[in-house]
Amino acid sequence: MELGISGRVAVVTGGDSGMGFESAKYLLREGVRIVLTDIEDGKVQAAAKELAGLGEVRAIGADLSGLQGVETLKAFADAAFDARPTILVNAAGVTGATGDFLELSDDDWLATIQADLMVAVRTARAFIPAMREAGWGRIVLFTSEDAVQPYVEELPYCAAKAGLMNLAKGLSKAYGPDGVMVNSVAPAFVATPMTDAMMEKRAEELGVSFDEAIRSFLDEKRPGIVAKRRGRPEEVAAAVAFLCSEQASFITGENLRIDGGAVLTMGS
Repeated sequence: MELGISGRVAVVTGGDSGMGFESAKYLLREGVRIVLTDIEDGKVQAAAKELAGLGEVRAIGADLSGLQGVETLKAFADAAFDARPTILVNAAGVTGATGDFLELSDDDWLATIQADLMVAVRTARAFIPAMREAGWGRIVLFTSEDAVQPYVEELPYCAAKAGLMNLAKGLSKAYGPDGVMVNSVAPAFVATPMTDAMMEKRAEELGVSFDEAIRSFLDEKRPGIVAKRRGRPEEVAAAVAFLCSEQASFITGENLRIDGGAVLTMGS
């Protein structure tokens, strides 16, 4: 399928590994020029070097949990190529604080919200003006199954992801008339460094192998995933690339689940 976005510039946050990295790879294959960012400069530069054979990539380390980091990213992205970015893929995020709700502090909540919600708020605010000026834009925010199917031990993450889903819907209404299409994707239990760490911790706690930790987690915690495996980052990235494309010009305000059936309800 011809996606019609060759030559455009995309900013991909959370791009040094996992779903952000794979999304950048898919967009590069479509001729998109990429500004890749993540919090650690060394890792994101290494990721950019790995991707360089597929197309034009520029990389910068930036801490987007504060305004200064977003301003640094915007200045870099605006100067990276001969056009300003009109695609934003916000894959940055962390699990954040977990545990009993009554034992989580305000600081636990605020740190998770800063990383999982406010990064998207700040980056969207930074890059939407150029999209409006161009009369064309695509934004894809990464939510989660947790946005609509919360887990009691991850409530700060769940609440932040629900906020992201609402943010995407609101931005789609506000800027759709300007040609800016805003959607979200909701992955579940995808093979990334974040879920690797979760399963390594589970394996240690249960005294089982990594693979057995995954199998038991699927049985006990994610019974809706009918494939009985973790998702693959490229399965998410393919959907992201489509939502960034001309082919998705009549899709906005949607939350696309890529969850293997994890969410057990019919709602969004």
